[in-house]
Amino acid sequence: MTTDKIFPTYSISNLTKNYKNTQVLKIEHLELEKGTTVGLVGNNGAGKTTLMRCMLDLIKPTTGQVLFEGIDVSTTEEWKKYVGSYLDENMILNFLSPDEYFETLRKIYGLSEEDKVKHIELFLNIFNDELIGHSKYIRDLSKGNMKKVGIASAIFNNPQAILLDEPFESLDPTSQNKLKELFTYLKKERSSMIFISSHDINHIAQISDRIIILEKGRIVKDLKDVANMREELNDYFGTN
Repeated sequence: MTTDKIFPTYSISNLTKNYKNTQVLKIEHLELEKGTTVGLVGNNGAGKTTLMRCMLDLIKPTTGQVLFEGIDVSTTEEWKKYVGSYLDENMILNFLSPDEYFETLRKIYGLSEEDKVKHIELFLNIFNDELIGHSKYIRDLSKGNMKKVGIASAIFNNPQAILLDEPFESLDPTSQNKLKELFTYLKKERSSMIFISSHDINHIAQISDRIIILEKGRIVKDLKDVANMREELNDYFGTN
């Protein structure tokens, strides 16, 4: 997505979301830049998933605006070509096998067979020979393998922005480490903006250039000192 002016990948202003009389989100201002990995952390009910759903125009905010490269996400579908996301299993076609699903995505995005193969190669050491070449439906996979398919699908079209909710959850330690390596590659080699919500402070601290802490729908800390992130997170959440 190109414009004459250089905009942040995402720009959020005066964003609120209310359910009946309860306000669950209030973000006065937030900008996310190209080529950065940003962690989003907070206790249960902090508003992390709600924020991501507003960014993806899956739910409408009560007030405020979400811009993707200067374009209001509520006014057009064009930006969706440049954003990849996986929040939960409802975002994938789980009645297909992984092979069938990736072939469907290839056709949707108008990619070549070679492009599809190159993309899948990025994930081969994460898939562990359990997903490609098998006829098992996605809905019948373990939670961890279903998540691997979802993350792979989110990155399928080489998006400029990648939004992932709890990507490390349900993955074995080896897959978690391989996934962190992949995120580092995408940031450095493709200049992707990666926005990750997670309860896993250790993983987030290892890969993030910046970490945002949400509490009751508000940004209470915006950590940018990479050297001290883990210590600040441990102090805030009372962990070791």
